Amino acid sequence: MSRNPIINALSASAYIILVASVLRLVAATNKNKPDTFFAPVAFLSLLTLSAAVMAYLFFYQSLQLLIDGKKKEAVKQFMQTVGIFGVITLVVWILIFSGLI
Repeated sequence: MSRNPIINALSASAYIILVASVLRLVAATNKNKPDTFFAPVAFLSLLTLSAAVMAYLFFYQSLQLLIDGKKKEAVKQFMQTVGIFGVITLVVWILIFSGLI
């Protein structure tokens, strides 16, 4: 991933939008079908995949910096990524509650 925390946070947001879009599409096509044993399996698999993707997007570059002995830069990278993602999340919530989206 990038050393740019903005790109990492935007990538996390893009992943969330992609997953939500796919889930909405699948839910719309399977409206009248009952859940089977595989529904919880699919969702737990998606949860595991999402945790891995988010860990990569948020931690990989910071971990690389930490391994290189750049502790302050690693913490700064991680905190900036989380902060920017938090701002993106806040903006989305404001837009939802204001009725704009």
